[in-house]
Amino acid sequence: MTGWLAAAGNLARKAQRRIAGRAKGALKAGEEGVNDARHAVRRAGEGVRDRAMNRAKEWFRRVRRPVRRVMRRQRRISERLTYYRTEWDIERELETTVGRGRLLVVGPWLSEVGFETLYWIPFLHWVKAAFRIPEDRVVAVSRGGVSSWYQGLASRYVEIWEHFDPAEFARRNAERGVTKHYEPSALDRDVLDVVARQVGTRDFDVIHPGLMYRLFTLYWSGQRAMGFVDTHTRFPRHSVAPLIDPALLPRDYIAVKFYGARSLPDTPHVRALLRGIVTALAERLPVVLLDTGLLLEDDHADYTFGGGNVISARPWMTPQTNLGVQTQIAAGARAFVGTCGSIAWLAPRLGVNTSALYIDPEWLHAHIAVAMRAYHRLDAGRFAVADLRALDPADTGSLLGAARADARL
Repeated sequence: MTGWLAAAGNLARKAQRRIAGRAKGALKAGEEGVNDARHAVRRAGEGVRDRAMNRAKEWFRRVRRPVRRVMRRQRRISERLTYYRTEWDIERELETTVGRGRLLVVGPWLSEVGFETLYWIPFLHWVKAAFRIPEDRVVAVSRGGVSSWYQGLASRYVEIWEHFDPAEFARRNAERGVTKHYEPSALDRDVLDVVARQVGTRDFDVIHPGLMYRLFTLYWSGQRAMGFVDTHTRFPRHSVAPLIDPALLPRDYIAVKFYGARSLPDTPHVRALLRGIVTALAERLPVVLLDTGLLLEDDHADYTFGGGNVISARPWMTPQTNLGVQTQIAAGARAFVGTCGSIAWLAPRLGVNTSALYIDPEWLHAHIAVAMRAYHRLDAGRFAVADLRALDPADTGSLLGAARADARL
């Protein structure tokens, strides 16, 4: 009996183990199925996600290009609006100033001759025409005896160097720290005090050169086209005031003014070329050199050359008259030859054929374009520019390189 019970217990345990093993197998199979299902779901999800991402990327690629175009266009419009605002602000300031009906002082002009002749005076002629300003309401303030430059603009002229020592003026002008006259300075205030004494009142408004500089910087920096300058300038022909006895001059002559500048640096290479040009001109006609012997406003010192048939105008000039005398001499000449800048910008408006020379045009492109266009339309004296590197076409690179290197020494 006992043996039979033991055998029955063994059989029961075996059956239990078989059932437990089958259950474990079934459970394991179920777990694997669940895992397989989970992996399948994940793979399906990843496929959906990848397809969605790919479609999103494709859509983004399609819209990104036009969006970028729109954004670039918006930036350009914003920049242009900034430039137009500058123009509108200046025109509004002019309108407000002129609209007060008071005496107008234009200036004082304290900076470079070239910018005065090529931009400032034509700008003032535009202001006068645009706002219908009578001459008897305007006082011009400059230096060097240039009252004739302001004929047709102002009925009165104040000569700065009749009231300031030129050397002291040069020192104080240099203290401004910039060549271009963008903002009024202490020197401006002192000059305007003199103007008030000369005209007998302080009840006047000022049209300052900074307005012109701010306006045309839009062109010089490439933000506005040349038509912008056309719109805001008028280029009249000029007459001259006789400051020296015409009998001092030859009956027929060529006026020459060479000075050192970034476009024509004072180096041995350049000096030799210019000396040859002056010598060749003097073989044809007397040459009157417009060298002043003065260094009053900037670092543009005159080249001086001697020789037969070459006359220096230096003895006929004072600081108070030097630019006016140069204007008179240039106006009476058969032709004018000089550095591209300064009086060369003015000479065609005097009816004189002009040759403006340079060796480095880096800073001249915008200005040459304005002069060429304006003087062609004016039908006055011919304005021609010449690159001295063309005189030595086999060595142009080294000539310019040497000139720049010498200028840095």
